[in-house]
Amino acid sequence: MHILYAILIGPFVTMAREPAFLIEVLIGGLLAGVMYSLVALGFVLIYKASGVFNYAQGTMVLFAALTFVGMLEAGLPVLLSLIAVIAVMIVLAFAVERVVLRPLVNQSEIILFMSTLGISYFLVGLGQILWGGDVHPLDIGIPSGPLTVHGILINQLDLYAAIVAGTLVVALALFFQKTRVGRALRAVADDHQAAMSVGIPLKQIWVVTWAIAGLVALAAGIMWGASLGVQFSLALVALKALPVLILGGFTSIPGAIVGGLIVGAAEKLGEVFWGPVIGSGVEDWFAYILALIFLLFRPQGLFGERIIERV
Repeated sequence: MHILYAILIGPFVTMAREPAFLIEVLIGGLLAGVMYSLVALGFVLIYKASGVFNYAQGTMVLFAALTFVGMLEAGLPVLLSLIAVIAVMIVLAFAVERVVLRPLVNQSEIILFMSTLGISYFLVGLGQILWGGDVHPLDIGIPSGPLTVHGILINQLDLYAAIVAGTLVVALALFFQKTRVGRALRAVADDHQAAMSVGIPLKQIWVVTWAIAGLVALAAGIMWGASLGVQFSLALVALKALPVLILGGFTSIPGAIVGGLIVGAAEKLGEVFWGPVIGSGVEDWFAYILALIFLLFRPQGLFGERIIERV
């Protein structure tokens, strides 16, 4: 009974006794959640436009960050390195559409998924060949010390990363709602055949989608690389977006945003307040347990459409 009380009630008692600390932890989790939302958007964009679950999105985060830091280490200025990596990710989008997606049109979803698995391993190998397997520190001039706001400590790097990610999320939302290409992307997402019948070029839409996902991966890779160092474990960190997708729904941009905030806040609260009771490492698995619970009760996610099959 004592153990059960410690697990179920004890953390809430601690939260009530230390409200300032609770706010600090919650803010840190929300800031991390914005980054998860950014990576999840890459998954959502590709899934909506092509019906492909892109397992390689996490590896794209790693590859973009490796290429960026590799060019910095080669002596290129930050701005020139950034432009060069953007060009690399756009070229990668063209290559994926031409070499992988185009030959597999009308194939089953599992075949398309396996193709993204192959892209993932290819990018890991290519990144290791080009830039090696060592951890690369990345310093882009963002301060990383604590910032005190009304007695609440906030990590400055997390704050800047959240601002960058939030700006990109808003820009992507406006892009989808206000631009001609964005409307075409939404049309393709709703119905591929209908979009093609009104003259929307599906192949070009795929290229645009993968290019945008690559730019999203670059932003996430730079921010996480500045915090953790550019290393191959970044691909696994980026896969934390999978629980975000399960919570928010695989086809929902608002769901990716809300799901990221929920996962970021929940795992941080779990690590800080439940970690001392049930053991360390809660942050590594808590999001997946949360996603499992959602799969049991609402498999389509918070913003996903319920699938009704009539017999």
